[in-house]
Amino acid sequence: MRVATALPRNVPHPPHAVPAGALDRAPGGARVTVAGLVLLRQRPGTAKGVIFVTLEDETGTVNVVVWKNVFERFRRAVIAGRLLRITGRIQREGGVTHLVAETVEDISDMLNDLLRA
Repeated sequence: MRVATALPRNVPHPPHAVPAGALDRAPGGARVTVAGLVLLRQRPGTAKGVIFVTLEDETGTVNVVVWKNVFERFRRAVIAGRLLRITGRIQREGGVTHLVAETVEDISDMLNDLLRA
């Protein structure tokens, strides 16, 4: 059973991306969208197929957990994307905030638009 958690009015709702620096305002369990450059992908051998992705935007970093079933659906984006938009649920544990991915979109083509600006 999924519990819907309302976002405060000052936090953007999907599909609008929440800046990394504002994730602390979203309550645990809230469904949010983030976007950022991929800094790191980790697939530890002990993680049973889980991939950890770190995204960065101009306000900070976001730790993303990509479970095996989500990875299989969005494999190309997770592996090859340089700029990703990820929608998922906020999870807080031990003072650390993670986004548990539900959808992953490769928006790397938007980087070309930055060069033209």
